Amino acid sequence: MHITIQREDLLKPLSYVAGVVEKRQTLPILSFVLLRQDNSEVTLTGTDLEVEIIARVKTEHSASGELTLPARKLLDICRALPEGAAIDIRKEGEKASVKSGKSRFSLLTLPATDFPNIQASPWNQSISVPQATLRNLLQQTHFCMAQQDTRYFLNGLLVELGDGQLRVVGTDGHRMAISESKLERDIQDLKQIIIPRKGVHEFMRLLEDVSDPVELQLNANHVRARTADFVFTSKLIDGKYPDYTKVIPAPQNKLVHVERETLRESLSRAAILSNEKYRGVRLALANNKGLKISAHNPEQEEAQEEISADYSGEAMEIGFNVSYMLEAINALHSQRVVIGLTDANSSCTISSPDTKTPLYVIMPMRL
Repeated sequence: MHITIQREDLLKPLSYVAGVVEKRQTLPILSFVLLRQDNSEVTLTGTDLEVEIIARVKTEHSASGELTLPARKLLDICRALPEGAAIDIRKEGEKASVKSGKSRFSLLTLPATDFPNIQASPWNQSISVPQATLRNLLQQTHFCMAQQDTRYFLNGLLVELGDGQLRVVGTDGHRMAISESKLERDIQDLKQIIIPRKGVHEFMRLLEDVSDPVELQLNANHVRARTADFVFTSKLIDGKYPDYTKVIPAPQNKLVHVERETLRESLSRAAILSNEKYRGVRLALANNKGLKISAHNPEQEEAQEEISADYSGEAMEIGFNVSYMLEAINALHSQRVVIGLTDANSSCTISSPDTKTPLYVIMPMRL
């Protein structure tokens, strides 16, 4: 097997594939990337048995064959080579040589026949979505996933298809994000899947802000995404996602309209003196008197901010985790945001004034 390829052509797809490879693996083969050449096209495959990424790249001459190479070492070599370098990869017995200019590297290989692949059952649902649309949905919700919750179904994102909508939901039990987009072609039955945390993050790295389509294929245990450049496959979390609609507050009677950037900057400053563990800030509202933000910590230090806001209603104070608020505000792109409130003991919502989603629901804190 003999591959000749430009450094820039190999670097991007290799970085995608190597990203899924874990540094410490129980199976040595899982720290390798599989290169399979068919004429002038090479596919690169990486997997951790939960997530699999296959990237395609064109080479300078036709050949056929396959070999495995240490994923991280090959990526580090490519990064360290100068721009415009040509890379020559050859299989030589039980090792492989990687040459570029006067640089030469001899790398270990393992049998390509030992390289595992995710065996997915037949797909029972398929839709096509613009990459930019799917990328935005994931970016607007991924940070609300739980990290290591014993309720394992929260350690992922819910993707729901039905009613002409593609909806993505994330929650860790303290906050929730919902974002949705219209489907060009509706499906007959409501379909819900839960993509695990690692799968979500790897998928987000692959998607670009372009209108080119990505084909989503679904079955009971896996999701697969196909584009012209890659094939992404992930196992699904087997579990029942909670009924997120019950968490969405009823129409709220206290609405605060405020400049997004002004609110973001004020919260960021107040957060400096918030309790490092609980990250709480207090919001104080009064009729036509703007919004006051305060924070304090165990060292008796205190921060106070006051910004103009459109609010007409009874005075109230309520506490929230400032990190949750900032992540929601950063995910919105409108000039103004709307904070919806009911009372001092109920969740708030954060959204843009001109769109239904993304919608963020945050539980209050006692300060």
